[in-house]
Amino acid sequence: MFDSFTSSEILSGMITPAVLVSACASLIFSTANRLGRIFDRVNLLKSEVELLLDGKRNYQKERLVYMRHQLSVQKKRAVLIQRSMAFLYLATSLFIISSLTLAFTLAFAKQQTWFATIVAILGGVCLFIASALLFYESRYNLTFINRQIEFVEFLERELQEK
Repeated sequence: MFDSFTSSEILSGMITPAVLVSACASLIFSTANRLGRIFDRVNLLKSEVELLLDGKRNYQKERLVYMRHQLSVQKKRAVLIQRSMAFLYLATSLFIISSLTLAFTLAFAKQQTWFATIVAILGGVCLFIASALLFYESRYNLTFINRQIEFVEFLERELQEK
């Protein structure tokens, strides 16, 4: 039944998508953690805005400008994280479909083994897109960190001038 394929080719064809599924799972886990950190930061910023509105913080105008910018950055990061997670889930699904398709085609339609390869390639493309989105999101995180440092430096300068 499998005359044209060696057992190692069949095994590697079935295991490769499984390894890629494992890689996607690791990225999904770490990406979900990143989304959780964004949620925590937004809650912290919300608390700061509430304190400002109650008049419990100095430099209200400067802080409000800072908070608006930070919330904007966090909103963009959350969108990028969500999109990357969608691509990671799609890649995982495609890798699983690829493995199942290879098994099915080897058992019943040997001439159609190219279909499993196409599905696996699409999974790889989705994994690449998710990785690119995560890279782009990390740049926004750097923006957030730099802006925080700049605001702390502003507060330090204001304190020294008093």
